[in-house]
Amino acid sequence: MEAGAGLAPTRVLIGFAEAMTRGTEETRWPLGVIVPVQDPTPFSPFLPTEWRPALREVAAAGYPVVELAVRDPTRLDAEEVAEALTTAGVRLSSLTTGQAAALEGLSLSTSDDAVRRAAVERVQAHMRLAARFGAVVIVGLLRGTTGEVALLVESLRECTRNAPPVALALEPLNRHESSLLHTVGETLTLVERVGAENLGLLFDTFHASIEERDSADAIRAAGERLFHVHLADSNRWPPGYGHLDFTTVWEALEEIGYRGSLALECFPKPDGAALLAAGDRIRAGWGMRR
Repeated sequence: MEAGAGLAPTRVLIGFAEAMTRGTEETRWPLGVIVPVQDPTPFSPFLPTEWRPALREVAAAGYPVVELAVRDPTRLDAEEVAEALTTAGVRLSSLTTGQAAALEGLSLSTSDDAVRRAAVERVQAHMRLAARFGAVVIVGLLRGTTGEVALLVESLRECTRNAPPVALALEPLNRHESSLLHTVGETLTLVERVGAENLGLLFDTFHASIEERDSADAIRAAGERLFHVHLADSNRWPPGYGHLDFTTVWEALEEIGYRGSLALECFPKPDGAALLAAGDRIRAGWGMRR
């Protein structure tokens, strides 16, 4: 099928349809937090050395899903990850890839062929791990802070042809973090150029508060291409500690029939306990509690 043909995703991806359906079974939307398994991340109250007990703590706080921050999946034992998730009673919703960019300098849009090839292979490794769990693979910083859009399109086409076909969520980032793809509209245009049903968007409320005229309208524009959502307030603290109006976000997600997961990608401030406690406040905003 030709790129730019206005593809509507059919949700035939391995495990992805089932994971989306579970959104109606667990809560309105499965809500999770980020747990690093190899390297520290500023968006989690946990250290990578404590990732297994962290999963249990996440479950005890009422979160049904978790987003794992993974720099290199080839260094992980998938069986151990599966066993730890089952023991804790949480489901893997998503994998981040940004640490491969931040710590190794990998980029999907660089003109350096060797670096770009390594970035593609890294995303494919994430996809192989994600396939087992029906999880989404996030492409944020790994697209490159600078680079060429044409090369990014080429790299993403190669990633989307990976077998099995795992859902990839391309994230618009604010202008201070990348020179590429700041808005949902810009990202949708690139997604259409790639022309693959397993490529969609990640919507991040923090980035959108900087770049979008109206976050709710941006969510509506994403529509069926919305594969994942990150939550943070205007100061990148948990929702409720800044000035964003999340009611309009919930309404827009409901309007488009979104049934994927939400993950808290925010600083653990004022402390880690506040981040973990944010789930109850968020669910109360939906008019429901766990």
